[in-house]
Amino acid sequence: MTTHNITRRRIGAEAEPLVIIDGFAGDPDGLRAAAAEAAFVSAGQHYPGIRAALPDTYLRDQLPVVARALGREFGPCRRIRVVDAQFSMVTITPEALDIRQRLPHVDAYGRDRIALIHYLSPTIRDGTAFFRHRKSGFETIDETRAPAFFEDLGHELEATPPDGYIAGDTALFERTALVDAAYNRALLYRSYVLHSGAIARGAPLSADPAAGRLTVTAFLAIE
Repeated sequence: MTTHNITRRRIGAEAEPLVIIDGFAGDPDGLRAAAAEAAFVSAGQHYPGIRAALPDTYLRDQLPVVARALGREFGPCRRIRVVDAQFSMVTITPEALDIRQRLPHVDAYGRDRIALIHYLSPTIRDGTAFFRHRKSGFETIDETRAPAFFEDLGHELEATPPDGYIAGDTALFERTALVDAAYNRALLYRSYVLHSGAIARGAPLSADPAAGRLTVTAFLAIE
């Protein structure tokens, strides 16, 4: 039986919940083998890399673990609905990133939307960082904050264009938390928390699942 080591944290001044689950999947090596056979394609949209379909059994096996790990940290939850879930790999070089990929971002505005990232590389430690926008003080972006945030950010970017992947403090953003990747570790956090993959300079950005930053990324709705 798989043992799940669950750590619960509150991050930043807004004290948003962050759940870290070590030993997340029962057969991570099997997931790596499945990724090696998967057909990866360009992710499009804002993700700086490629994605592929998951094995049919992944969500069946992992959603009960997610439900237990969520506990009461994210509020009442009768069921979990999967919005999207795929293998994902960061592959775009820093100089090829568009402006949106050089900044912390949010994936959805609602408090009921949860992001999951599951790290599946045995050697790569580039994890996930969380941020505060210095000018506004915002660490989360919802529908009420978004107009002012993006207006301010647009003016700031004209004066201070970002360079490459963001992993630490910059002139515009302060890092509030960092979780290193570890083999078979998963994170759960609200999708409206400002965050970014903490991709180090010189990181291996291979498109080979055996060598690159292989993860599962999923977006869930709690209802």
